[in-house]
Amino acid sequence: MKHLPNVIICLWTKSDEIQEWRRCISLKYDFYKGTRRMKLLDSNEIRQLRDVCVFEVNGMEVYM
Repeated sequence: MKHLPNVIICLWTKSDEIQEWRRCISLKYDFYKGTRRMKLLDSNEIRQLRDVCVFEVNGMEVYM
């Protein structure tokens, strides 16, 4: 049985909504733009986010 990550990310969206992404992995990171592509494993959806919009990872506050 393959172990899947249990990463939980809380972030703000463009519409000032707070979302919680569970079981996600980072696919690609753009240092100059400050963005990354994330894959949500439950839905196989690929989303892009700005690092500055992330405020919590696995229950710990982060400041970017």
